[in-house]
Amino acid sequence: MLKQSLSQKMLQKLAPQQIQLMKLLQVPTAILEQRIKEELEENPALEEGDYSEDSDDSTEDEMYDEDGGYEERSSDDREGDEVSPDFEKEKDNPLEFSDYLNEYIADDEASYKTRGDAYNADEEQRTLPVAIESTFHDYLEQQVGMMELGGPTQEAIARQIIGSIDDDGYLRREIDSIMDDLLFSQNISATEAEIKAILKKIQRFDPPGIGARDLQECLLLQLEWLLEQEHLKEEDRRPIQLAARILSRHFDEFTKKHFDKLQRALDVSEEELKEAIDEILRLNPKPAGAFVGSSSASTQYVVPDYIISNNDGELELTLNARNAPDLRISDHYKDMLRDYKKAAQGRRPNVREKEAILFIRQKIDSAKWFIDAIRQRQDTMYRTMYAMMQYQYDYFLTGDDRKLRPMILKDVADITGLDISTISRVVNSKFVQTEFGTRRLKDFFSESLQTSEGEEVSTLEVKKILSDLISAESKRKPLSDEKLTELLTEKGYNIARRTVAKYREQLNIPVARLRKEL
Repeated sequence: MLKQSLSQKMLQKLAPQQIQLMKLLQVPTAILEQRIKEELEENPALEEGDYSEDSDDSTEDEMYDEDGGYEERSSDDREGDEVSPDFEKEKDNPLEFSDYLNEYIADDEASYKTRGDAYNADEEQRTLPVAIESTFHDYLEQQVGMMELGGPTQEAIARQIIGSIDDDGYLRREIDSIMDDLLFSQNISATEAEIKAILKKIQRFDPPGIGARDLQECLLLQLEWLLEQEHLKEEDRRPIQLAARILSRHFDEFTKKHFDKLQRALDVSEEELKEAIDEILRLNPKPAGAFVGSSSASTQYVVPDYIISNNDGELELTLNARNAPDLRISDHYKDMLRDYKKAAQGRRPNVREKEAILFIRQKIDSAKWFIDAIRQRQDTMYRTMYAMMQYQYDYFLTGDDRKLRPMILKDVADITGLDISTISRVVNSKFVQTEFGTRRLKDFFSESLQTSEGEEVSTLEVKKILSDLISAESKRKPLSDEKLTELLTEKGYNIARRTVAKYREQLNIPVARLRKEL
C-alpha cells in the first residue's frame, strides 16, 4: 500500500569548490604537478603564468545586460531573443563554436622555439640509442642455452620453471601446478620426476641458491656450492660442513636460536658452533636480490612538501616550490567576453551568443576556482606545518627524538583554528625536509605518557629510549621485556610490561631469545 508523508531533514552539502579543495589538500607534492597538468589540459581557460586578480575581476564585471551587469536568464526569458529561422538546425551544429576554438589555437602560439637555428631535417632521421636492461629471468634463460637438457621438450620445461621463479629467486609454485601449466599452455605432458630432475639442474645455476622452494633449501644449496670449490682448504670446510648439518637436521632449533640445544645435539664446542653459525649468516636469503635487473618495480623517490632550515638558531619554514605554481586566466577567453559585449551593444544577445557566453563563463569560473583552491591549499598547508614546527620547536632545532612533545591532531587544530579533518588531510602522505633527514608528518604525532614526576612525555621518547637500551644490550644475554620494564621504571617512566612488548613490536624488534648471539 502506497503512502505519502512529509519529513524534515538537516543535510550538509558541500560546494564543488570545497570538494575540490579537500581533494587537493590530500594530494602530496609529488602528485600535485600531474594534477595541475590534467586541469590545464581539461580547461583551456587556465594557463600557466602570473595570475592578475584585478584584471580578471574587471572582465567578470563587464558582462552585460541592459543595466550593464551580467544576468543569467531562465529558458522562459529566451522567447524574446532574436533567433534566426534556421536556428533549430544550427544550434546542434558546433561550427560557430569551432571557429572560436580555431581562433584560440591560432592565437595561442608558443612563446618559445621548438627548434634551434641550426636545425637540420636530417636530424629527425637519426635513430636514438635505447638503453636495454637485462632482467634476472633473462640471465637465467641465457644459462639454459649452455645446459644439456636432451631436447626441445626439456628446454620448454626448463623455461617454464624459470618463468615461475619469483624476484627473490624462489620457486614457490607447486610442481603439480607447473605440470598443469605445461599441459594447458604448451601441450606438454611432463611427469613430476622429469620436472624435479630439470629443477635440480636449474638449482646449479648462478647465483647459488636459485630455484629453492623454501629458505632451508636455499641456504643448503649455497653451502653445497661452497663445498664444491676446489680451492677451499680443509680447515675452512669443517665449519661449512657443520653449518650444513645444522640446517639439514636442526633447522628448527637454529631459527629459534636454541644454541644450548644445538651444542649438545652436535657435540661441539661453543667456538665451533659460532664459526658454523657465522657461515650461515654470510649466506644470502634472497639470491636474486643482488641482481641489478631483478626487480621490475620502479624506484620511488620522496619529494618533501616542506623545508625547515636553521638560520642561526631561528627556524625558517618554506613550502616546496612545486606547491606554488604560476597559474592565470587565459587572456584570450577574457577578450572573447569583451568581444561579445561589444557585438551585442544596445541589444539583447540571442540564444547562440548566450550559450557561448555561458560556456566561456563556466570555463573561466572553473579556472578561478582551481586557482583559488591552489592558493587555499598553500595557505592551509603552511599554517598547519608552522603550528607543528612551533609545537615541536626543540626537536627541529636539535633533531633529538627525545625532545618530541606529545601531540595529537586536535592540538594542531586548536592552534590553527582549522577542523581536525582538515589537519588530517594535510598531514596525510606529506613529508618535511630537515637538517636531520626527511620525515613523514605522521611521525610527529603521538600519545602522552606520564612520568613518575607527573610530567607528560611523548610515547616516541619512550620508544627512542627503549631502542637505545636494546642497542646497548649484550647480545649473548639480551634484555627480556621484564628487565626492560624495570630499566624504564628506574628512568622515571611508569610503563607496564605488556606496553613495553607492544612498543618493541612496533619498532620491529624481536623477543630477547631471537636477539641472542654467540
